[in-house]
Amino acid sequence: MPAPHTIVLIHGFWVTPRSWEDWKAHYEAKGFRVLTPTYPGFEPEVEALNADPTPIAQVTLPQIVEHMAEVVGALDSPPILIGHSAGGTITQLLLDRGHGAVAVVLNSAPTEGVKVTPLSQVRSTWEVLKNPANRHRAVGFSFEQWHYAFTNTFPEDESRRLYERYAIPASGGILWNSVLANLMPGPQDAHVDYDNDARPPLLFVSGSEDHIMPPSVQRSNAAHYRGGTVTEVKVYEGYPHLLPSAPGWQAIADEVLDWALQHATAPRPLGAQ
Repeated sequence: MPAPHTIVLIHGFWVTPRSWEDWKAHYEAKGFRVLTPTYPGFEPEVEALNADPTPIAQVTLPQIVEHMAEVVGALDSPPILIGHSAGGTITQLLLDRGHGAVAVVLNSAPTEGVKVTPLSQVRSTWEVLKNPANRHRAVGFSFEQWHYAFTNTFPEDESRRLYERYAIPASGGILWNSVLANLMPGPQDAHVDYDNDARPPLLFVSGSEDHIMPPSVQRSNAAHYRGGTVTEVKVYEGYPHLLPSAPGWQAIADEVLDWALQHATAPRPLGAQ
């Protein structure tokens, strides 16, 4: 199997594709084609979405996944998928549906059925979950909330710079649905087949200091996969949720790319298609 030549970087909530700007340039300098698709309706830049967050409040997870599937499905060959935070959930949903050659998820939000809920995660998302009316709103973070959830290991001035450059509100509806999914019968929006032997290899990357999606969430999500395909977990000590922007990100970007290239071209395990 030839090595993938395209990398698709999938952003999470409270940010836009702008949050991948450093990784995009880094991988392009290595000769890869790099795509950073946004969610449907999120085409305006950060400043415009903060001024009018209506598209954020209206978007649904199925719409996002369908849009990303169209982007990936239009490529001439399966790409490397790299998702961050909620982009990690979207990446897992794409893999389960047969898209991508291999995937890495950084500080991923979980798929359906992962019930680990650390206290720091509750604190990080409380601004959204404290009010059921937020199911119909786009809900942003104050700088203090952003610093706790995304950049708790950063100096305050750098944390504030990233807040001003990257931060937008998130969909209260999608976040509320993710909480309620484990209480409702039948598959919901973030359901995957954990026994899917055809799923490409998947690496969970976690920052040890992540408050909003701590390592326990990544380990639990990975442990749910029971199929015969490769599922691995790697923890980077000292890194927060906004791992793609933390000092030393270049080494992590190179390491996960090496892992992806190795596993995308390796023989598939017995039983996988």
